[in-house]
Amino acid sequence: MKSRMLFVLVSLSWLLLIFFLLNVSSVQRLPEETNTVQVDNRYAKLNDRLNEANRQIELLMEQNKHLAQNLKTLTDLKVNPQELSVERPEAVKVKDALALNAFPGTPFETSLRRVRQNVDEIWHYLRTKMDKKSMGFVNDLRYNMFYELDVLSDRDNRWRNQELKNLSDFVQNRIHRLQNPSDCENAKKLVCDLNKYCGFGCQIHHLAHCFVAALALNRTLICDTQDWRSSSGEQNVWNKLFQPISQTCVNPNGHNRTDWGDDKRLHSYQVMYYPIIDYITPLPEFLPLVIPQQIADPLIRQSGEPFIWFIGNVLKYMLRPSDQLSQFMDTFKRDNQFSHPIVGIHVRRTDKIGTEAKFHTIDEYMFYVEDFYNKLDLKSVRQSANKKAQRLVYLATDEPNVWLKEIKPYQERGYVFKGDIKLSQSADPSQRQEFESLHDVVVDLLLLSQCDYIVCTFSSQICRMAFELMQTRHSSTQDMSQAFYSLDDIYYFGGQVFHGKKAIVSHSAQSKREISFNAGDILGIERNEHNGYNTGDHNRTKRKGLYPRFKVTEFVESKPFAAFH
Repeated sequence: MKSRMLFVLVSLSWLLLIFFLLNVSSVQRLPEETNTVQVDNRYAKLNDRLNEANRQIELLMEQNKHLAQNLKTLTDLKVNPQELSVERPEAVKVKDALALNAFPGTPFETSLRRVRQNVDEIWHYLRTKMDKKSMGFVNDLRYNMFYELDVLSDRDNRWRNQELKNLSDFVQNRIHRLQNPSDCENAKKLVCDLNKYCGFGCQIHHLAHCFVAALALNRTLICDTQDWRSSSGEQNVWNKLFQPISQTCVNPNGHNRTDWGDDKRLHSYQVMYYPIIDYITPLPEFLPLVIPQQIADPLIRQSGEPFIWFIGNVLKYMLRPSDQLSQFMDTFKRDNQFSHPIVGIHVRRTDKIGTEAKFHTIDEYMFYVEDFYNKLDLKSVRQSANKKAQRLVYLATDEPNVWLKEIKPYQERGYVFKGDIKLSQSADPSQRQEFESLHDVVVDLLLLSQCDYIVCTFSSQICRMAFELMQTRHSSTQDMSQAFYSLDDIYYFGGQVFHGKKAIVSHSAQSKREISFNAGDILGIERNEHNGYNTGDHNRTKRKGLYPRFKVTEFVESKPFAAFH
C-alpha cells in the first residue's frame, strides 16, 4: 500500500508539473503561436504523453496490487524469502510454487524502467521549450521523482541482482566449458584471426563477434594471440594483459576444414574458418544485435539493454586481466584513491575529430556529471543523511591539455579528478603501437567500466566497450543499462544487421518532419535527437523522419544458441 501511494504521488506530481509549465509556456508564447493548428498539434502531443503516462501508471498499480496480495499470502504461509533461488536462467525455482509470485514479473520490471526513461525524455523535451529558471523547478522535481522511484524499486533489488548474477554465472560457465573441451583433438572448432587491420577497440569487438558465433554454433574458438600487436616489439602481448582464451585447446588442426559459407554440409566439418563481420556472407541469423533465446526471458526482464548485457558478458570472459595487470590495477586504484560513487568521462580528441566524431568541450561532459551528483545530493537530503558525496570523476583522455587546462574550473568548484596524465600522454596517435600505450588504454577501459556512470561519445569503440563491460562491473550485478550519457551516437555494434524499435502505441505525424506508425510496427533508429525524439525510418513504409521516443521500446530478437542447450 505504501509503495502504491508513493507511486501515485510521484505520478501526479509529474503530471501537474507538465500541465503547469506548458500552460505557463503557452501564455508566454501566445503572440508567436496564433496559428490554431500549431496550438492544437502541440496539445495533441502533450495529450499523447499524458495518456502514455496514465497507461504505465495503471499497469504498475495493477502489478502492485497483485504483489501486495501475493506477499500477504506468503506471510500467511510463513515462506522464508531466503529459500528462493535462481538455479537456472530460464526461471526462478522455488520450494513453493506460490513463492514465485513474491517477485515482480516482466511487465512490472519493464514498466518501471520505462517510467524512469520517460521522466528523462520529458526532461530532455522541456529543456528545449523552457527557460533556465523554469528548468530549475523541473530539475528539483525530477530528482525527487527519481528518489521515489528508487524507494519503489529498492524492495526487490536483492532478487534482481541475484537473477542477473545467476545469468552471468551461467554464461561464464558455458563459455568456459566451450573453450576448454575435454577432447580438443576431436572438438569442433571455429578459427578466427585477431589481427584485423584496425585499432584496439575494433579488434576486441571483432574477437567478441567471433565468440558470439562460437557460442551460437557450439564450437571452441581458436584464436592465435601469440603474434597479436607484434609490431610493438613485445612478445606475447595478449597474455601480458589478459588470461588465455583457452587453457586446454589452442590447436587449429582437425580432420577436415572449411570456410564459412552456404554449404549444406557446413556443420559436419570439424574446423571452420570464420571471416570478419564486415565481409561475412551469407549472413548468419545470430549476428548482433541478436541474443541467445535460452536466456532471453529473464534477460529482458532484468536488463534494459539485453544485447549490451550479453556482449558485455562475452567481453568479461575475453578480457579477464592477467595476474600482472590485476596487480597493476589494484595498485593504481589504491594510489589514486579510486572509490565510489564515481563518474567516468572519456574525452576522445585526437585522431577521430573531423572524421568520425565532432569536438565536444569539457563543459558538455561535466553537465551530466553534475546532474548525476545532484541526484545523489537530493537522495542524501531525503534520507536525512546530511552528507553529500565527494564529486569524484575518473578522467580518461588522449589529450593532455584536458588535464592541464580544461578541468581547472571544475577542480575549483570541488570536483576531484582521478586518473593519470601519463595515460593520456601515451595515448598520442604516434605511440599507439607501443606496448605501454596499449597497456594504458586497457587500464582506462577497465576503470571506466567500474564507474557508477559514464559520459562519453559512442562514436568511440572504447566508450562503447566500457559501457558493455559496465553491465558486469566489479561486485555489483545491478542493471546498468541507463548509467550512461553519449554526447553523439546511439549505441551500435560494428557490422550489426539491424537496430530497431517496436512501437507500443500508435502515432500520427504532427508535422512533415515526423512519421506515423501503428502499435506493433518496427522502426529503425538513426540517432537520438536529445529532445524526446528519435530520427529513423519505418520498416514497412520506408519513410524516414522523427518519432517520439516514449512511444517505442527496444526491439529484441533472439535465436537459439547451441552452446546454451
